[in-house]
Amino acid sequence: MSLGLRIFLPFAGGYLLSYLLRNFNAVVAPELTRELGLSAADLGLLTSAYLLAFAAFQLPLGVLMDRYGPRRVQSVLLLVTAAGCALFALGTGITQLTIARAAIGLGVSGCLMSSFTTFSRAFATERLPSLNAAVMVAGGVGALAATTPLAWVMPMTGWRPLMLVLAALSAAAAFAVFRSPEKATHAAGETIGQQLQAVAAIMRSRVFWRYAPQAATAAGGFMAMQGLWAIPWLMVVDGQSREAAAFHLLLLTGAMTASLLALALFIVPLRRRGVSPGAVLAVAMGTGVASMLAIVLGLAPSHFLWCLVGGAFACSNLAYSQLAGRFPQALAGRANTALNLAAFAGAFAIQWGYGAALDGLAARGWSPVEAHRAAFGALVALQAAGYGWFLLGGRKAG
Repeated sequence: MSLGLRIFLPFAGGYLLSYLLRNFNAVVAPELTRELGLSAADLGLLTSAYLLAFAAFQLPLGVLMDRYGPRRVQSVLLLVTAAGCALFALGTGITQLTIARAAIGLGVSGCLMSSFTTFSRAFATERLPSLNAAVMVAGGVGALAATTPLAWVMPMTGWRPLMLVLAALSAAAAFAVFRSPEKATHAAGETIGQQLQAVAAIMRSRVFWRYAPQAATAAGGFMAMQGLWAIPWLMVVDGQSREAAAFHLLLLTGAMTASLLALALFIVPLRRRGVSPGAVLAVAMGTGVASMLAIVLGLAPSHFLWCLVGGAFACSNLAYSQLAGRFPQALAGRANTALNLAAFAGAFAIQWGYGAALDGLAARGWSPVEAHRAAFGALVALQAAGYGWFLLGGRKAG
């Protein structure tokens, strides 16, 4: 138990910071827009620079983790996070802040995947879905902190001092991860060419393409909304104050965290009773897409629907253990990061594209409410397509 906690807690702390930083701009968006004079597309690009850098580093991350070990790689990356937070706190223009946001995304790009890879090497396979969900509970705590608590604290301190605090916490997390135990790296004897060939083989595999489209549209779309556009939707379409919108985001994140905790506690007992993680994933993703559609159509109270969205899409992490289990243990890091590339590439494209759609529709005379509904509706259509492929075409591929 002591060894397990020494492995688990440092990586969980890093992922907590990762999620807090991912959603930071959602609450401080009004201040950023006002201070920098940003359009919706500008705000989307600034915020999604995190996602772009995150996605771009996934394949190199998998190679580096399998070669040098997730502990060393992630401790260095968290120092990059600290530097990015400090630059963001001191930034005075959109270019500088965008670079800083990208550095933050690069720095935290390995927090979850390093956790998954470390667990896959240190623990039995049947424990992985539970452990993966447990570390994501820590991410849920970080996401909770980036809702109502951040909305309360930010007017008193301003967003720049908060970023400096996060820079210090990121440096402390880097030290904790570096001091954590780690098993020997399985791929240390492979050449770089052999490692890259293995990455290519993963990305050509049929099983990978069963999960990738859903990861890009469903999980990526959820991240794009939670990380930025949920609060503008609630303020513009539902007419809520920022505090009320942040409270809705708190409810969503609370439901997400509760769902992750339930997975951590019950996914192994469910499997023993004949309910596979794949079946849980399928039901949850369908519930998430249906809930998003209901939000667009206004079919139920918004706080209830946003809670459903958070609880359902939290289960998307099951895809990682499902995919990694289909490859040798030495490829765990590369399999996980290949799927994470799909999720974060989708999140970047959707988060930026949503803002661009708002600006484009506004230029054509659409009202803000109409523009939001159209952009959100397009996202739901993409998610439904990805989910349909997972259920139908993906089954043939799997």
